[in-house]
Amino acid sequence: MEVYWLSILGVLALCLLSVALAIYSGSSKGFAGALSGPVVPADDDNRLYRIDRVHMNSVEALAPFVVPAALAMMVGVGPATLATLVWLHLAIRLVHLVIYLRGGNAAKGGNVRTILYVSGALVTLALIVVTEWTAAV
Repeated sequence: MEVYWLSILGVLALCLLSVALAIYSGSSKGFAGALSGPVVPADDDNRLYRIDRVHMNSVEALAPFVVPAALAMMVGVGPATLATLVWLHLAIRLVHLVIYLRGGNAAKGGNVRTILYVSGALVTLALIVVTEWTAAV
């Protein structure tokens, strides 16, 4: 596993990001006097809603990426290939987070946010394909 140290750090960073966003979302709701759970109104102009959604987007993207990343290490995907996919995914998630939290048109389902979300999904798909290919060969 030593050869995968860079990928492991990236996966842990993704997990830490998700935990940090959970804390940020919960504390933001608490300071605003809002109840836990979904934020109403469900409107991208509502900062609490955006904070909650960026946290949930992070959680929703985590498992489909982390499971294949762990499997990739088990089946022997090239360390450089895996590290590239892990850090690319993390970078996309971070830019998506910044765009969404900033608000404005980009946070309202604009092209930039959509492109980032789809890009993250494509990196996840690439990881799955590379892992399947390596396992099959």
